[in-house]
Order: sequence, then C-alpha cells, then structure tokens
Amino acid sequence: MAIDRAAMLPLMHAAIVGIAGPTLLDEEAALFRRHPPAGVILFARNIHDPPQLGALIASLRRVLARNLVVMVDQEGGRVARLRPPHWRAHPPAAAIGRLFVSNRGAGLRAAFLTGALIGLDCRAAGFDVAAAPVLDLGIAGASNVIGDRAFAADPIAVARLGRALAAGLLAAGIQPVGKHAPGHGRALVDSHLALPRVHAGDLRADLLPFALNIHLPWLMTAHIVYAAWDPLQPATVSPAVIKGIIRGRLGFGGIVTSDDLAMQALTGTPAQRAAAALAAGCDIALYCAGELDPTAELLAKAPRLSPDAVARLDAARALAALRRLPLDPRALAAEQERLLA
Repeated sequence: MAIDRAAMLPLMHAAIVGIAGPTLLDEEAALFRRHPPAGVILFARNIHDPPQLGALIASLRRVLARNLVVMVDQEGGRVARLRPPHWRAHPPAAAIGRLFVSNRGAGLRAAFLTGALIGLDCRAAGFDVAAAPVLDLGIAGASNVIGDRAFAADPIAVARLGRALAAGLLAAGIQPVGKHAPGHGRALVDSHLALPRVHAGDLRADLLPFALNIHLPWLMTAHIVYAAWDPLQPATVSPAVIKGIIRGRLGFGGIVTSDDLAMQALTGTPAQRAAAALAAGCDIALYCAGELDPTAELLAKAPRLSPDAVARLDAARALAALRRLPLDPRALAAEQERLLA
C-alpha cells in the first residue's frame, strides 16, 4: 500500500517565532496550540538564569510538538544571549581570525573549541539550534553590524574557521546555522535599521565561504539587495537569490531560514514578509519580536511545513545526533583560554 507522506507531516507552520518574556504566557500557549510554529527562538528578554530557562523550555515542549526547534542566537562576542555569570563568555570571531593568521592550526582548533563550548552551554540549557557561525566577510569600511562577528576578510579563512566552529557545535549535539547567505559583509548600512544595497558585480568571494560549507544543516538569509542578481528585492524575499543562487548555484540542500522578519530592511506586515520569504524559497520564516498580535497573524496565515522542509529538519536533527561526541568542558575551556591568551 502506498504511504501518503503528506498525511503524516506534523501540523507545524513554517515559522520560528519569539515570545515576550521569561515565562510562556497563557495567551502564547493558547496561540501555539492553535497554530503551532516549527520552533521558538529565545533572546536576552527570555533568559535570566539556568533554572528559569530550563522551566521555560520545558513549558514550550509541553505545549508544542516533541520535535519543536528551540533556537538561540549565540555566536560569541557581542552576539550572545547566554552570558556570565551563569554561562561562559566567548571570544568574537575576529579574535579567532587573528590567531589563524599567525598560526593556522591554533586558529582552527580555537574555532572548534569555541563552537564546542558554545554548544555545550546551549545543549545543557535545552536548545537544539545555535545561529552561528557567521560566514560573512569582514570588509573594511562596511557597516559595523558585522564587524568583529566576521572571522576575516579572506574567504578561505572564513570558510575554514566557520567549518571548524560548526564542527564544534555539532560535536556538542547542536545544529549550526551559517549566516547570512549570500553574504552580509559588504553592506554599508545595518539591515536592522534600513535596507542595504550591494552594487558589486563580482560576488564570488562573498559566496565562497557558503559554497565551501554547503553541508551545514541550516543557512540564514540576508536582508540585502544584490543588484547583480535581483536589483529590486532583498535576498530573503527574492526567488532569484534563494532558488537561483543559494539552492541553484551553491547547491545548498539544507534548511533555509530567513533572518529576523522584524528588521527594518523589509516592508509590509510580519505576515506579508513571511509569505514573501516562503514564496521565494525559504523553508522557514523567522519572526523574533515576541509581540503577540503580529505573531498570531503570521502563524494563522503561514503555510504548514512542506514535505521537503520536514525532511531537512529531520536530517539536521540526525546530523547533530550522529556528530555528537563526549566532551570535557573544563579541559576544552582551559585549552581555549591558553590558545587565545
């Protein structure tokens, strides 16, 4: 008998959303039961200490599907939601990049150790996915929104260090997210605040770190207009970029998620932005604001996860389980400190 795969799909909507605060509100729980998202992303407003965070994630998993994605934006450096005194501090990518210039082996090892230590913190807290590594180039004179979040200006260095940090995350059992495809490094303005436009015609260097990391389980898009590929629409909502460049030219087969749809680079309501991102070829629309009414409208209007997206999510979970290793956090932290001293 033929199996109806579509009938077996989870009823989750193709969206990962934020919540308002450190506890799951009754209104949020009711919304998620009515229109379950594929996942939830947590930020500093949601995180106080390990007991509180553990209780919050447990409440999310009680309300939502067992295979809910719980994501955190945890790169190290200034982009870190798990912070001292309850969690470790980690160096910015640029510090690891500088070490790589003087000693390639030490730089690669430091990248792996940093990924593993971030991953251990995330795993112990109850997360599945960490939005790292950054695969953008560090371009002099560009907006500081990337800045020291980039490993280097050299695309080969970025590719190798990004792969090493991702390997560390996977060794801890955490799914990594390469960002921001097809490259945010040249942006002259912060896409949180306005729409950047990149006019360069030759973007092969920007693409190279992503091309050399196409086996990552996740990529996150950039809210940037790339005139060479689509002079009108930012990458997140551009079929020419999502389908033509990320899926086509790069051959990426993992999960493509949008960057945060609450950012001011985009126009329209959150639900309209999500519809455009999904129509362009994203598997998942990411909306982080945690505001109840826009989140409710977005989830009510978002389609269910596609069969391809479900398969990619399953593959990402399987990869993290397969690559997980027994790790000694004290030994890893001591080695990381010695290398980066």
